[in-house]
Amino acid sequence: MVGRPLGEILRAVAGLSEAALEEALRAQADEGGRIGEVLVARKAVSADDVAKALALQLDLSYHAQVALDAVDAELVRQVPINFAKQALILPLGLEGESVALLVADPLDTTMLDHARMLLQRNVSPHVATGAVIVDAINGVYDRALNEAEQLVGEMEAQDLQSLAHELEEPQDLLDTDDEAPIIRLVNSLLFRAAKERASDIHIEPMERELLVRFRIDGVLQEVIKPPKRYQNSIVSRVKVMGQLNIAEKRLPQDGRIRIKLAGRDIDIRLSTIPCTFGERIVMRLLDKATTILDLPEIGMAPADMALMDQVIRRSHGIVLVTGPTGSGKTTTLYAALSRINTPDLNILTVEDPVEYQIRGIGQMAINPKIGLTFAAGLRSFLRQDPDVILVGEIRDRETAEIAIQASLTGHLVFSTVHTNDAASAVTRLVDMGVEPFLVASSLTAVMAQRLVRRLCPECREAYHPTTEELKEVGLTPEAVARAGNPTIYRAKGCDACGGNGYRGRTGIYEMLMVDDDIRQLALKNVDSGSMKKAGVAKGMRTLLDDGARKVLAGETTLAEVLSVTQEDI
Repeated sequence: MVGRPLGEILRAVAGLSEAALEEALRAQADEGGRIGEVLVARKAVSADDVAKALALQLDLSYHAQVALDAVDAELVRQVPINFAKQALILPLGLEGESVALLVADPLDTTMLDHARMLLQRNVSPHVATGAVIVDAINGVYDRALNEAEQLVGEMEAQDLQSLAHELEEPQDLLDTDDEAPIIRLVNSLLFRAAKERASDIHIEPMERELLVRFRIDGVLQEVIKPPKRYQNSIVSRVKVMGQLNIAEKRLPQDGRIRIKLAGRDIDIRLSTIPCTFGERIVMRLLDKATTILDLPEIGMAPADMALMDQVIRRSHGIVLVTGPTGSGKTTTLYAALSRINTPDLNILTVEDPVEYQIRGIGQMAINPKIGLTFAAGLRSFLRQDPDVILVGEIRDRETAEIAIQASLTGHLVFSTVHTNDAASAVTRLVDMGVEPFLVASSLTAVMAQRLVRRLCPECREAYHPTTEELKEVGLTPEAVARAGNPTIYRAKGCDACGGNGYRGRTGIYEMLMVDDDIRQLALKNVDSGSMKKAGVAKGMRTLLDDGARKVLAGETTLAEVLSVTQEDI
């Protein structure tokens, strides 16, 4: 097939129809561009198909994936990562006197010339898609960072404590360079936190020591204790990164740090407060590369997912998600939005802050300092012709009333409130000062949720719980038998999970559908307990019930479910 037109090769190897090819050729004549790009844009073929065809046309090797261990690290160091990503190239290794160069566009002679200059050798092109090359660049760069971490602090052998000990070594004053180890220590903390999926970094000054802890899967874990005398240097370094005032130590400050690790954009929300023994710092890590999960991926049962799917496709009404801080409410709302995000809907969100960008959705962050509150943002949204509105949180009567008015005038509104269960959300709105009849007429559904840690699949241990243990989560021996007597596990701990027996988290849910009976109870302003009983009578599965289901499925433990559903017992 060498030398044949690309379109003909695609017809032979990718099943491209003659009609699609002719249509693409006409579009190319009108709009310009390469035929492969035109076909991919029109979804007539995939990027993989074009890359394979291009390799066949030019008699070059095609790579569907890249073995990172085989990539020559010395050659990679000669190509800046920004240039590699922009040009979509990656040196693989030596082929005789030439360098095997992975490229997305082997016809780009300018790019090949630049690569020859950087590598100071001739290059031999190999073809892959742009996505495969970017993934390989990120992987190679991630590996290089790992190696650098080992060299800097021997992290694999001695962990971050080695860097802390390095600070304790006495030095000649003429040779002292305190900033270098401080910068390396802070960078290493950020790198390790991102690597270990930490959501928060806590730097806490004590009377005689400085404590650094990570929050991983909702649990704080001690990492290192740097010397107390370097506390001010570490705090100042973090404040400089967050563009805060390093001279102001008496007032709380908030800032933002943006870093890039192995091609991943990580946004860090920084908060400092003055305490008895110095400034306390908390950094919240938000990985911008994190994909928005779908409803089944966040642990929602098929029955609850069917109900959720039903309410999020309505034209109006309010859908509330409730739970304490850090219970995954935002993730659930994003999953719901991504499920209905289509070009024919105008979706707007007002959040505090915008945690993840969603393509095709207008997102706005509140800024109370200039008067941009949830209520102000929501009020302005109504002039933007929205179909769906997401309000980060309903905190006061004004926001609640505007959200209700929006739902009553033909908009679908998503929001969150802080309550223990689904039924309490109804009474919370009334407590804010909203009239019961407005709550009853606008509310469509309320979902309460919690996060429980997933058992590590490498080390989970099967055991036979006692009848009393099962009873605590509402399970009887008969119920377990009806479920087919599944194996129940407990946490053990291994190297893969850091010794705590858990890795990752999943959600447990409670879905209250606001039907006519629930509306009547809301109008009568009954207590949340009565409303919850009415929901259960209609088939609502409580948080405890859903947690028990996940225990029987081997996803989590009885202790973990009990720890997050105490108020249900």
